[in-house]
Amino acid sequence: MTGFGTLDLAVEAIRAGAYDFLSKPIELDVLEFAVHRALEHAHLSAEVSRLNKTIDDLQPVGVGYRLEGNSPPMLRLLDLVPKAATSDVPVLIEGETGTGKELLARDLHDHSPRKNGPFIAVNCAALAESLAESELFGHVEGAYTDAKSTRAGLFSLAHGGTFFLDEIGELPASLQPKLLRALQESTIRPVGGDKEVAIDCRVIAATNRNLKQEADEHRFRTDLYYRIAVIKIRMPALRERQGDILALAQRFNQRISKRLGIDPPVFSKGIATKLLAHSWPGNVRELENTIERAVALSDGKVLAVEDLPEDLWQKKEIKEDEVGLISIAELEERHIRRVLSAVAGNKKAAAEILGLDRRTLYRKLQRFTRIEKGPTQ
Repeated sequence: MTGFGTLDLAVEAIRAGAYDFLSKPIELDVLEFAVHRALEHAHLSAEVSRLNKTIDDLQPVGVGYRLEGNSPPMLRLLDLVPKAATSDVPVLIEGETGTGKELLARDLHDHSPRKNGPFIAVNCAALAESLAESELFGHVEGAYTDAKSTRAGLFSLAHGGTFFLDEIGELPASLQPKLLRALQESTIRPVGGDKEVAIDCRVIAATNRNLKQEADEHRFRTDLYYRIAVIKIRMPALRERQGDILALAQRFNQRISKRLGIDPPVFSKGIATKLLAHSWPGNVRELENTIERAVALSDGKVLAVEDLPEDLWQKKEIKEDEVGLISIAELEERHIRRVLSAVAGNKKAAAEILGLDRRTLYRKLQRFTRIEKGPTQ
């Protein structure tokens, strides 16, 4: 507060750490509003700092891998990766779109004896059926009208490395027996050629379908299924690994901010709650896109709830036929248990996200336990 207010002096005060700058004569209601606003700002800053420390404590494991996570499904998967990587047999990766199947394939390659060889990837769904055989196996000059010269196929380009066949369930039926022969004999025959060509690559395939069911119902060759599924790995959906959501979101925040040349904005408490409550049908890819949008729309300091897509932050009406007639206390218990599950039982982290002190959280959990046990006899 000063009786000699100038713009330069105000700027200097703010830079020195003042929250606001008031000139005399001061009106009490203006002063009261300024103090109230400053206290709210300080409280918000403290909450944000505590939340970001919580997120830092939940940083995922998996150093040296593209895939990371602390949730039980990811810990089981990360334990399997080095074992599967050292083998040279075909691998089939199953999982929903956006779960990171190609990242897993690259991790298997990077930690395999073939890591110094090429990693060649192809999306089978994007292959035109008329050209698919030539893309995979190559062709010789004159094999068809536009074959002006001999061209190596993707199998040959993957020599000494790994060949990743994404969405293999979309592979044309006419090519499935030829792929099976290539895997069994380690040879291919280019389109128009009359000689077999030896190949040396490990095949990793991925699908978002239930390929076993497809084979059982004769929509995919059974013998090919068993040939590519010597090792089968399932990528969990993001909704199955809620304990990783905040840590992944923070990683995306850091990575995107670095690319934009800015300091990573901090997460507000509200945004963390919304991220945990969402079902993530688009999985990790949807989460990354969501954080990229939020960083782009943020003020550069804090990621706010309003920076999220509307379907994440808009309050949705709870339908009676979905949850039944339940009490506020039961709704609270469900929410607390969901947050606890999301942070793998870490009560300190759960308390931070819920906006409770730890003693209050412990009392609530004890009350839930007493209710479950029922009245003492």
